[in-house]
Amino acid sequence: QVQLVESGGGLVQSGGSLTLSCEVSGFNWDDYGRGIGWFRQAPGKPRLGVLCITNGQNKIWGQDSLKDRFTISKDIAKNMVYLQMNNLTSEDTGVYYCSVQQSAWPGCTVRGYDFWGQGIQVTVSS
Repeated sequence: QVQLVESGGGLVQSGGSLTLSCEVSGFNWDDYGRGIGWFRQAPGKPRLGVLCITNGQNKIWGQDSLKDRFTISKDIAKNMVYLQMNNLTSEDTGVYYCSVQQSAWPGCTVRGYDFWGQGIQVTVSS
């Protein structure tokens, strides 16, 4: 059974940085192509993919507009996935979710992901 627990959220000033962590259990890191990623949901808006990374080839999917400020990484030995966020703005405010796929599928979209963490709040003050 896959379990995901996010941490590292909170309140940060505009222009600041934050790193989110996701502790993963029950996920097979050897399933080639299977993705794990970060999603976010701003107030009153749908949940959208931020960045996702696949097993094996480490292909990164997600919003190109965020790739110059956000970085996804993983530490398989620790069963952790991270989202480093720099130069944050108020538009980055929302609930951030860690998620994994049940089976490999291209992209970083909500419909392509199956298991979800509880989510963690990130608030950027201007």
